[in-house]
Amino acid sequence: MSLRNYLDKLRPNFEKGGKLHAFKSVFDGFDTFLYVPNETSKSGVSIHDAIDSKRIMSIVVISLIPAMLFGMYNIGYQNALAAGKLAEATCFGMFAYGFLALLPNILVSYIVGLGVEFAWAQWKGEEIQEGYLVSGILIPLICPVTIPLWTLALAVIFAVIFGKEIFGGTGMNVFNVALLVRAFLFFAYPSRMTGDSVWVNTNTVCGLGFDAPDSFTMATPLGEIAGGASHIATSVNDMIMGLIPGSVGETSVIAIAIGAIILIWTGIASWKTMLGVFIGGGAMACLFSSTGASSLQWYEHLVLGGFCFGAVFMATDPVTSCRTETGKWIFGFIVGAMAIIVRVKNAGYPEGMMLAILFGNLCAPFIDYCVVQSNISKRAKRANIK
Repeated sequence: MSLRNYLDKLRPNFEKGGKLHAFKSVFDGFDTFLYVPNETSKSGVSIHDAIDSKRIMSIVVISLIPAMLFGMYNIGYQNALAAGKLAEATCFGMFAYGFLALLPNILVSYIVGLGVEFAWAQWKGEEIQEGYLVSGILIPLICPVTIPLWTLALAVIFAVIFGKEIFGGTGMNVFNVALLVRAFLFFAYPSRMTGDSVWVNTNTVCGLGFDAPDSFTMATPLGEIAGGASHIATSVNDMIMGLIPGSVGETSVIAIAIGAIILIWTGIASWKTMLGVFIGGGAMACLFSSTGASSLQWYEHLVLGGFCFGAVFMATDPVTSCRTETGKWIFGFIVGAMAIIVRVKNAGYPEGMMLAILFGNLCAPFIDYCVVQSNISKRAKRANIK
């Protein structure tokens, strides 16, 4: 018996009057995750598409795989570098170490986040929504690999409930859920999110890796500048490759670019928003560099920290970003410019991308409103002329 036939045979038990009707939302969630729903709307005007939101989420997850795989390798690379044993480490050993170090974070993110989603759906008697499929993998990639699992679980619970479910669930949230996790951790547990040691796992994992000396310190390039350094020792090649300390998925520009190509080619993400972020960030970085306010070159700002990752995977979130075509340009420009402003002018927070995107999320509805009203006014004037 095929899986499809088996699920169809079980379905009557979860329908109204069935023994397991209380768990219908759970069954529907698994069913629609495995197969495209074989349903059409009963009324109203509808457009039938070959892809549903779960498939869209799946493509986003696939686009994140290059950044995740490289991040795993970089975890092992930074561990070997911190211990002074880089010559003894192998590529496979470093990747295996990173995989085992990151795996608990991924599991906690999905188990806790989906657990909250399932419990909320059961409580409200609603269908389980699919938005957390992407947030679940984004969260481990934008957090330090050394983040304690209990704090990660607490942040996920907070973000899913107060950042998503109370607004009505997937498609109704105002702020990016993954970024709310990072914001919660940053403000509630700042020592777990900042400092030289949080970005590098300095202990062995399941017998793999190396123990770094107790005196080990390794700040991120942006952290060095925020600490008062006039220049950074990291080369542009390392910035682009990603062999630098930082959040797991945010360091490699090449891996992020592969994900961007997938998202743009499939039409899932807006290239206008992405380009707007880089234009806004580049313009503001040029301004600060020319005035001497920043010791970094403008292009270094664009390849360091979470700028590229945020521009590709966070700013393009279709729910929390602008939806009008003109609004996408404005939204992207504001996010990019704000990220550089926070970096340069706030020494206590050298990253900037998280706050910039959350600020952009807050402004997105107003931007779209202004764009729509402007279009309405222009059309009304043309109608009056005629």
